[in-house]
Amino acid sequence: MEFQEMQVRRSSTIRSARRRRRSEAGFTLVEILVVITIIGLIMALVGPRVLNYLGDSKAKAAKIQIESFSSALDLYYLDLGRYPSSNEGLTALTRGNNAPGWNGPYLRGGLVPNDPWGHAYVYRSPGQGSPYDIISLGSDGQEGGSGTAADIASGTR
Repeated sequence: MEFQEMQVRRSSTIRSARRRRRSEAGFTLVEILVVITIIGLIMALVGPRVLNYLGDSKAKAAKIQIESFSSALDLYYLDLGRYPSSNEGLTALTRGNNAPGWNGPYLRGGLVPNDPWGHAYVYRSPGQGSPYDIISLGSDGQEGGSGTAADIASGTR
């Protein structure tokens, strides 16, 4: 009989231990809400800074692409003795049109990439005070603007 009593006690002890573990498992609703609130506050403080860095990096990428176009245009000028006209545009750097002396394509991939915001670059020849102007119209895709919507032109830093 003692053996049966020990087994009954042991099984009741095991059951009560399982019940305790079940009631202690997981997080309470209050704990979860506190963690979500803290994460929200951190995102509210950090989020705008990250978005500013993203806008600045797109502007820097546009400046680098414009400098790359300028180098390609200088090579084009050395080979043909002239810059492409406004009508020919930057696509003249990718297509020879049977021009004598053309040693292109002058851009990798044979395509003129869009600016970081997905808009086409504006090319004007002759430019204002230079042989050509290359302009990214910024995030809004329209002339003028400020901040990330500001125009980025060749010859400006």
